[in-house]
Amino acid sequence: MIWGIFKRDMCHATRNVIAVIVSMGLVVVPALYAWFNIAASWNPYGNTKALKVAVANNDKGYKSDLIPVRVNVGETIISTLHANDQLDWQFVKSDKAIDGVKSGEYYAAIVIPKGFSADMMTLFSPDIKHAQLKYYLNEKINPIAPHITDQGATTVVNTIDKTFAKTIAQVGLDLASSILHYSQSPQMAEYMRNLNGNLTTMADTLSGASQQVTSYSQLLGSANDIVDSTGKLLASATKAGKQAQNALKQGKSGATSFTSAGANVTSSVNTALDQVSGAFDQVAAKVNKAFDAIGKNSDTAASQLTTLSEQVSSSESLYDTYITSLNHMHESVEQLPDSDSAKQALLEAIDREITLLEAAKDDSQKLAQQLKDASTQVTQDTAAAERSRKEILNRITSAKQSISNVRDDYATNVKPKIDALASTVSTLISQTDSMITQLSGTADDLDDVTGDVGTNVTAIRSTLGAIAKKLDSSAATVKELITKLETGGNAGDGNSDGGNGDNDASSSDSGESDELRALATANASTLSTLISAPVALHRVSVYPIANYGSAMAPFYTILSIWVGAIILCAMLKVTISDREKAHVLGLGDTLPRVAGPSGPGNASRWGLRLDHEYFGRYAIFALLALLQGTLVCLGDMYFLGVQANHALQFLAVGWLAALVFSNIVYTLTVSFGDIGKAVAVVLLVMQVAGSGGTFPIETLPKFFQMLYPFLPFPHAIDAMHAAMAGSYGNEYLLDMVYLALFLIPSLLLGLVLRKPVIRLNNWVSRNLESTKVM
Repeated sequence: MIWGIFKRDMCHATRNVIAVIVSMGLVVVPALYAWFNIAASWNPYGNTKALKVAVANNDKGYKSDLIPVRVNVGETIISTLHANDQLDWQFVKSDKAIDGVKSGEYYAAIVIPKGFSADMMTLFSPDIKHAQLKYYLNEKINPIAPHITDQGATTVVNTIDKTFAKTIAQVGLDLASSILHYSQSPQMAEYMRNLNGNLTTMADTLSGASQQVTSYSQLLGSANDIVDSTGKLLASATKAGKQAQNALKQGKSGATSFTSAGANVTSSVNTALDQVSGAFDQVAAKVNKAFDAIGKNSDTAASQLTTLSEQVSSSESLYDTYITSLNHMHESVEQLPDSDSAKQALLEAIDREITLLEAAKDDSQKLAQQLKDASTQVTQDTAAAERSRKEILNRITSAKQSISNVRDDYATNVKPKIDALASTVSTLISQTDSMITQLSGTADDLDDVTGDVGTNVTAIRSTLGAIAKKLDSSAATVKELITKLETGGNAGDGNSDGGNGDNDASSSDSGESDELRALATANASTLSTLISAPVALHRVSVYPIANYGSAMAPFYTILSIWVGAIILCAMLKVTISDREKAHVLGLGDTLPRVAGPSGPGNASRWGLRLDHEYFGRYAIFALLALLQGTLVCLGDMYFLGVQANHALQFLAVGWLAALVFSNIVYTLTVSFGDIGKAVAVVLLVMQVAGSGGTFPIETLPKFFQMLYPFLPFPHAIDAMHAAMAGSYGNEYLLDMVYLALFLIPSLLLGLVLRKPVIRLNNWVSRNLESTKVM
């Protein structure tokens, strides 16, 4: 029965030329619908060069005492845009630019204000201003154009930021490189050798003078009977005193150099602490970027947080190095005489600096742990991850404050105490010089002594003992200065041992010096580019799509197949006349009177059941729908060149979608008549909005997100995407199964629920016809 109905339908459809032409039109029209839309959207974002965007430069430039050269960032922007073909840049006056946006001549306009350069250069002043570009856009011309021009404006801003940061960084690196080269020059090395030689000579002279004074005191104790020899001994002491005085003059010069070295050390400490503080700023920026990636790529965010945790943990060695150095300094200061007034104050300052450094180290450790914990939270709990972001940023602020406290305490307490130590060295040298002068005076007086020799000898021995102690103390201080200078010099040369200094501290200083040397001797342009843009985006397409037209092809192809199904039901009859039923049954041209009124199922007593009528007439619909799906898919691949990595799978999606869609529309029409056609159109509109074919379903209203799984379009589109670019696991097969499942309710309505619906449809038809209009 089904074959008989289909055979007669095919004969009628091919009986004359008009019928054949109409049948061909029914197959071709849906394909044209898809092809025109796909071709029109083939590469829209590659043709933005025709979008006119006005640029007006009112920048007056900037010149200051710090930068004697006139700077005009606006002119730099204009020069850059002349070489940019992303948009059709129009360089006009500001009035014309704004009026052009209002009239629609330009899609957008960028106006550079007069004080743009001046505002950018406030980076070097306490009163920093944020430089702003004025951006005008006309949003009524086109819904997509504002987003494209926004991207162009963002590109301009990013170019300005990178260029400015690169310039500043390059100037700083060039200056650091010049200073490092000078510190390694032969002149600086010769200066350090001369300084160490002079200090060594001074220390040896002071030690020799101390020994001579001590020996002379001992001789005086047993020389009551050889007073005649005192003159010679006094002459020897006087000569040694003169030598000591000459050495002490060199010592004063060394003390001055020590003060200068202390200033250089202070500068190095401040620079290192500033770098640590700046590193925390970079960590904060990377933390924000990592947390911003949550929801988009949580695994990448977790990896970035883990990397930041490891970087922060590795920086703890810097704190250990400074703490070790301060402990060595503490031990050295403890060797000073207790009578020295600067000793206790310096010890307390060093202890306080160690405490602050340990607090800063503790903050860094806690920050590393919080980053590590957050890396596991970003893939589990978004709310907890946001709280971790706030806690991490607060911890970074605390760590920066700790660094600031260390720097302030160093400048307020430690450095003045070091300066006081240098002053003590100078004072001791002056006191020793005074003692030697007194010794010379005493020796002159002894030439005329005729009184009690024992009393004078006792007084002289007391004076000589005090002189010996002063000389020993001065010699020890000078030797300590020599040791520190040699340690610093060797560390600067990259040696592992600083002479008389500690091996560990020297190795650490050597490593830091090598890193500084490597940084300063590297290519300044490359480093400045890295600083201005430390992160480069490497785009990896997991399932690459050749172009925008290919990306939109599944949506328009599936849409055209549904439109084709509606056209078939609009042009072909879905019901079978009694004449056709009689011919199929072999009863002539009419059914017997006992068949009753014309309608579905009235020939069932002769064997032509309702399901025979349903499938018999649907057969020609299915054939034409398969031809529609075949033509549109082949045209996509071989006429337009749409990407299809799996051509047979691509065709299979078109065939299955054609069968499912044509059956749904056919069932609605055969069950509800013209109302069913209207329902098919409503379903079409709903699926265009809620299928996720253009915008991600997550961006649509909640209603469409809930409706999404119960529509056939999304599954057909996803299956076609998998056929085009490749599928993940059983993604393609699952989507095909989900699409095929829509046949179940359609067949249920057409075969089982159709009988009660027939009476309802007949009643609706009679009422519509009674209006004489419908």
